[in-house]
Amino acid sequence: MDILETKEKIIFDEKNPLVEIKHLQKVFGTKEVLADVNIIFPKGSTTVILGLSGGGKSTIIKHIVGLMKPTSGEIFVDGVNVATCSEHELRGVRKNIGYLFQDGAMFDSMNIFDNVAFPLREHFKLSEKEIEEKVMHMLSITGLDAKRVAKLSPNELSGGMRKRAGLARAIIMEPKIILYDEPTSGLDPITSDLITQLILKLQKELGVTSVLITHDMKESFKSADYLAFLFDGKIIEWADNESFKNTKNPYVRQLLNGSGVGPIQFSD
Repeated sequence: MDILETKEKIIFDEKNPLVEIKHLQKVFGTKEVLADVNIIFPKGSTTVILGLSGGGKSTIIKHIVGLMKPTSGEIFVDGVNVATCSEHELRGVRKNIGYLFQDGAMFDSMNIFDNVAFPLREHFKLSEKEIEEKVMHMLSITGLDAKRVAKLSPNELSGGMRKRAGLARAIIMEPKIILYDEPTSGLDPITSDLITQLILKLQKELGVTSVLITHDMKESFKSADYLAFLFDGKIIEWADNESFKNTKNPYVRQLLNGSGVGPIQFSD
């Protein structure tokens, strides 16, 4: 049965989020990209962050994984403030975070097997047999023909297959959190829907907390438990799926009307 048709309404513990961002500001030179971002990501939920191109959405998730340090503010990941923690602590945090980059970020010099195995070889001392079992299992979980794909190079895969292989690498260490940067970007509608199905499958089977950056409004509402709208460097709306659709926030309503996800009723 289609996962999208059976997604249940779940009540999440919003008082004890797995990730919490408080007053995040990020300035590059003289440009303030993030002004005052405040948002929570409840454990086990999927949150989609929407916003204008270049508005700082990807900057938020790069702070979560510690690829950037804030100008000011706090980012708590499973109780650890990654804004101020040591490199040793940050390494421990990153073991619990999977990151699917927009282009898959495969190493062209490696075949798919070695790409997916890379995090295991970096962080754990496992036998090659153990590594092989994990890699082949994760490739299978993402819907790929593991035996065939493992031997191929990244440039031999379609865009959708590269995204799946990138996702296999993101989940190889069985993280608590998965960050998706434009997971359906550049894909046809059918492949986009398959990726959305996969995101929901992983959330259900692995119990992960997912954060998605996307422009794909249709797929957003299929996968999201919560949606947030980043505007002018701040989160101006954060709500569960149904409440977000029915918001009275004029900026969000303009976004929704343009996307065709309505209908949105305007008051006089």
